[in-house]
Amino acid sequence: MGSESSESCLQSFRLYETFSNYYIIGRDKKKTFWKVLKIDRLESSELKIYEDSTTYTENECADLLKRLDEGNKKTGGLKLVTACYGIVGFVKFLEPYYMLLITKRRKIGEICGHAIYTITKSKMIPISNPTVRTLIAYSKNENRYQKLLCTVDLTKNFFFSYSYHVMRSLQKNLSEYKTGQCIYNKKCVWNAFLTSEIRNTLKNTLWTVALVHGFFKQVKLSISGREFTLTLIARRSRLYAGTRYLKRGVNKRGRVANDVETEQIVSEDAAKGRMMRISSVVQYRGSVPLIWSQNISGFRKFKPEFSLAPEQHNYEATKLHFENLAKRYGKPIIILSLLKTRGKKRAEKNLSAAYAKAITSIIEDLPEENQLRFCRWDLNTHMYHRRAIQELKQLGEFFANTLDLTGIFYCHVPQKLCLEGFLNLSYFDENNGQFYLKNLNENEDADNLETKVDDGVSSGDVCRKYGVKSTTSQKGILRTNCLDCLDRTNIAQYMYGLVALGRQLHALGFIESPNVDLKNPLAEDLMKVYEAMGDTLALQYGGSPAHNKIFAEIRGQWRPVAGYQDLMKTVQRFYCNAFSDFERQDAINVFLGYFRPQLGKLSLWELDSGQRFNVGRSSTKRSFSDSDIHSRGDSTMTSTDLIHYQPLSKELQGGSMSLPDIPTQPLSDEAQGDDTSILECTPEVSTSIRQLMQVDQSLRSDDNHNVENRDVSNHSSLFDMDWHSSSGNSFVEANDRCPECKDTIDQMKGNFLGEYSMSFLNWVIHGEPLFHGS
Repeated sequence: MGSESSESCLQSFRLYETFSNYYIIGRDKKKTFWKVLKIDRLESSELKIYEDSTTYTENECADLLKRLDEGNKKTGGLKLVTACYGIVGFVKFLEPYYMLLITKRRKIGEICGHAIYTITKSKMIPISNPTVRTLIAYSKNENRYQKLLCTVDLTKNFFFSYSYHVMRSLQKNLSEYKTGQCIYNKKCVWNAFLTSEIRNTLKNTLWTVALVHGFFKQVKLSISGREFTLTLIARRSRLYAGTRYLKRGVNKRGRVANDVETEQIVSEDAAKGRMMRISSVVQYRGSVPLIWSQNISGFRKFKPEFSLAPEQHNYEATKLHFENLAKRYGKPIIILSLLKTRGKKRAEKNLSAAYAKAITSIIEDLPEENQLRFCRWDLNTHMYHRRAIQELKQLGEFFANTLDLTGIFYCHVPQKLCLEGFLNLSYFDENNGQFYLKNLNENEDADNLETKVDDGVSSGDVCRKYGVKSTTSQKGILRTNCLDCLDRTNIAQYMYGLVALGRQLHALGFIESPNVDLKNPLAEDLMKVYEAMGDTLALQYGGSPAHNKIFAEIRGQWRPVAGYQDLMKTVQRFYCNAFSDFERQDAINVFLGYFRPQLGKLSLWELDSGQRFNVGRSSTKRSFSDSDIHSRGDSTMTSTDLIHYQPLSKELQGGSMSLPDIPTQPLSDEAQGDDTSILECTPEVSTSIRQLMQVDQSLRSDDNHNVENRDVSNHSSLFDMDWHSSSGNSFVEANDRCPECKDTIDQMKGNFLGEYSMSFLNWVIHGEPLFHGS
């Protein structure tokens, strides 16, 4: 067959127009071939696209454009509209179709020699000729939908690649060769709906780019005089996407809010002709997988009340969620919950207790060799009662044992594989001038991310052809959550990344011991990258940068300054949640195709709050129907529907890695409803837990705690590293215990009084009611 060079995909385009058609001319990077796409402009209600099967040379393409210009002289000829770098998709609101184009791009990094780009400018162009449009095209509703879609800023945190599947992990790309339509079915491709019509019409993905939303950062670092490249990628799922208070918990398909996959890649710069060594580690964050929400009507309180559904339907949605994780990442699944287990925040404690109860219920249906592990660690309590660095070291020991269970991915990649596009969506055969699509199978489970490795050698066809040698692979995943999966979760993910970095550098031969201490300069470098990721993800979901007071304490920053910064972020987050989240959620629903406007139906903004909130759920009516992503594109959803009522054990049981048994007692009915910790460590089991996770004595229960009255789950898969305190653990409470911090808070009040009312500040700082009465 023909060449599989990375230049064989179209990367540069020009859009031309005549009175009756648009013409898009696309070429590869090396200018070796040109292709032509025609779009009908005389039809306003349908999208008519035609691809010329001919492959042109540069001169042949120039002649074609000249003939098109001459043939349309009477109606104005052929005009250049814009240069562009890919089609984001097509969308229709009420009448005309619009084409979304990338008009400017910027390279932000590369993986295995394949460039990764971000969008710096985009354009939405109406397709139909103005002469065939009706008054509907100029209606207020049409204009409002246009403006709404444009609030999804494609220049912020969207990235793509022409020749590397950046929506998949490095391990999956090097072990399973998938191309074409199936990659658009992945949960991290945000323009799957927008590209569905052109992909289904042309039966290829040559003209479109697959956009990933989240975070991408690549930096050069060094240790002992040797340089390496660190890449941090966060991929946000589109399947239950939304804003902080409008998307919480899990839906009935097992999809959770704020679902983000984080991958940390470490690679060396290989000399010419040598193998490149590269390693990656994947971790996961997502909302607590229970059916719960927060009442935001009127925002009568600064932090709306929780609403935990009394009926969890035998935790079927929770089971589905963990089945999905097992299918994507393999086993074991290590669950780390950072929710509060004590203090004044009763609602969060209740959610934490309900989460532990749900996991207990799920594990009871599994055999003892199950691969679902659950641990609670009240991060706020630990950080406010001890030094942050000391507590992070304790957490690091837990993560070290977690990595012992899951492993990391490490392989040798031949330079030839880096230079050639082994991940192309299609390739060009120079012998006969035709394009071919490889392994196009829309029925594949695109979200099955568990790697199959045989004796350390990857099973993918590409690996066999090019000699990729996988020495270790990751099997299983760490799942971390707090309440919003933002601030506390980012701290934990940073620490996990730091522990993983030591193992990655050790595998690559950069350090002798697989450890990087918190005092190592690399720890500060890594912290900056994770801090940037945390701010980005927090802005996307919560509306403000992340609270980074723990990072500030590690750096030795003065606590009142960090407190002031976090207070301002809290105010910013509130305003975003109260006044812009509804519009942001509407824009996301339109962009992802969860709401599709129809003539004669209610507009999105005319729906009542209940209907508007339920847009995109399977129970909604046709006027706000599920997108093509659900109806035909997401094979994973279809498969999970089939196993919705099957026992979880088929997905989660088995495996050779099981944790040591911990002698425990059954959980009593009283303990299940207790607000305090459900699974506290008794003195009798503390030794087993230390052997299991290498936890320091300080992580055990307080000596004052009456462990004799505490019942614990009878599963070794559930354990609690929390220690007790009689004092609270909120930010304000911590400051109140520090006179210096209290003075600073009082000073901030004085500075803000000119801009905000005292009642508002008391509401922000102390949670006092903003409005009184009914």
